[in-house]
Amino acid sequence: MKYIHVQFTCDPDSEIVKDVLAATLADVGFETFVQVPGGLDAYVPASLFSKQKVSELLAYLPVKADISWLHHELEDKNWNEEWERHYFQPIVIGDECCIHSSFHQPEKKYRYDIMIDPKMAFGTGHHQTTGLILKEILSLDMQYKTVLDMGCGTAVLAILASMRRATSVTAIDIDEWACNNAHENVQLNGVDNIRVLLGGAELLGDSTFDVILANINRNILLRDIPLYDKVLNRGGQIIMSGFYREDIPAIRTKGEEEGWTYLRFTEMDQWVAVTFMK
Repeated sequence: MKYIHVQFTCDPDSEIVKDVLAATLADVGFETFVQVPGGLDAYVPASLFSKQKVSELLAYLPVKADISWLHHELEDKNWNEEWERHYFQPIVIGDECCIHSSFHQPEKKYRYDIMIDPKMAFGTGHHQTTGLILKEILSLDMQYKTVLDMGCGTAVLAILASMRRATSVTAIDIDEWACNNAHENVQLNGVDNIRVLLGGAELLGDSTFDVILANINRNILLRDIPLYDKVLNRGGQIIMSGFYREDIPAIRTKGEEEGWTYLRFTEMDQWVAVTFMK
């Protein structure tokens, strides 16, 4: 299949601008995104590419940013395979968990060996927020716990929770492509106690959980914290990431309004994860 490579230059060059841009481009057929210094590289099948659609999309982008772009056609090859080979290198978390694609086998054995073929779904462990929550999962006693993974992306967090002997895991994402990829990765790792659902917090219903993992963004977390409280068992813990250190006071205030006890935060390159107990 022939693809178009579009190079977006973003001012400001921020994670939020790039994330919103990628999410919006996905709605018009773009399949793969790579964040680069100064902007975003995006790839779309040539049959779906429209300069007019891209221009219209940028004109109504729901963030303030100056974005310019260039595009060119790529030679015809298996670009999913190329992306997985060259952009997704193995990552080791805490010296006991290795996350890698089917193209890269680890050089040694690890206690938790997770295979992820990410395609365009978020969550390989390379982003700081995913890595922070992976480390928290490794530090928690997950045995016999019921777990919720909100904004599951590739399902890497759900898979590690399952490997850490959680009783059951519910993984939810609003993006259809992410859910399909999550299903694939769950099967790839041979775990059978993960349920993947397409949607948002409206799917929570009457289910309750001992541990909630939510790697989304500040505004959605602030909106949905009351919904998480309804499904978090007393004594349970919630770990949230997807925001910066300066956002902790707002997140902490909202959590404490629900009666949660703030336990700690961890940080990597200004990104943070916070943990509360109910």
